[in-house]
Amino acid sequence: MTMTPRERLFRWLDGRPVDRNPAWLLFPYSPIGCYVDIHNHAGYRRVFEASKGRAVMLNRRSPHAPLFSPDVVISKETTVEDGAEVTRQRYRYGGAELVSQTRKTSGGVTRKRLLTTDEDLEILLSFPIEQDPTVIDRELEKQMPQYLADRDDFPEDYGAMMLCLGEPIGFLYSNTDLETYAIWSLTHTREVQAFLDNAMVRMRAIYDFALRRNLAEVYFLIGSELASPPLVNRETFQQWIVPYARTLVDDVHAHGQYAIQHYHGQIGEILPDFLTMGADALHTIEEPPIGDCTLEQAFDVVGDQLGLIGCIQYDCFRSMTPQEMTEAVHDQLRQLEGRRFMLSPSAGPYEPDPDDRVIENYLAFLDAACD
Repeated sequence: MTMTPRERLFRWLDGRPVDRNPAWLLFPYSPIGCYVDIHNHAGYRRVFEASKGRAVMLNRRSPHAPLFSPDVVISKETTVEDGAEVTRQRYRYGGAELVSQTRKTSGGVTRKRLLTTDEDLEILLSFPIEQDPTVIDRELEKQMPQYLADRDDFPEDYGAMMLCLGEPIGFLYSNTDLETYAIWSLTHTREVQAFLDNAMVRMRAIYDFALRRNLAEVYFLIGSELASPPLVNRETFQQWIVPYARTLVDDVHAHGQYAIQHYHGQIGEILPDFLTMGADALHTIEEPPIGDCTLEQAFDVVGDQLGLIGCIQYDCFRSMTPQEMTEAVHDQLRQLEGRRFMLSPSAGPYEPDPDDRVIENYLAFLDAACD
């Protein structure tokens, strides 16, 4: 029996037999800011149309709520100083201030992150995080008309709605100088965990809003790669990532929904920890030389407990001929026959103007994976 992408997706997530390995091209049905608008690009539009009813579509959306209470005043200003365009973002609370800066000149761009010193971390810990469910619900409700319109537009047989709501580590990673961040993993673990504990209260309220309303069937957790080796050690990963992700996955499962975790990079050392976190699937396993773990090695660790989403590197879409792409897809599917495996590119369509070869390789990927 030939399955629809939706049937194939959920049987695969459940670990049940499917008619063939699912394929996922990563871009959602509705436009999203992190990728090119595939509806309004002639080449990507060909891929989008060809994927309908064949590849799994996860219609990824990301409603959001403010991290801090309104008492934290956030402002942004751009000025010209000595011929350079300088943009500063300020976070102020109770007489304390954190400032990030971007300086653009003809010679390039320099940036100062919001958090660069131990004193900055102390200031951050003094900022009140928004934890009031009433306030969080009110902010999210404002975004529901657009979300519900996107859900209504999405043909259900193509796959499922997927929410990407974040994890507690996100703000800290995105706003800290990376050298400082790595040092804090050795010197300020308790302080960082105090911030994460407070951020987690807010995060669970956001998930609760979505889960109570049955907004989506799949949840995409993208924080695990933000505090992992080689930037920090495995012990830090187990402190800053694992317990929070485990709780969020448990919340998702308690409402009968599914969780997919996202990770790019060197995963071999920490792969057992993904079993501890308990998601239904992991995207993505990048084989050497990009990553440090082959798909066969990954399956030796996780067995059938976790669905693995593995990939053809995006650079291959640029460099291979369509025939080579077809052979690469067939080789990977043959190698993993009988495994709980989903095929995908390593990245979604982020190039605004790809050459024709990229488009032809997307089509070759589809034909090889889905026919």
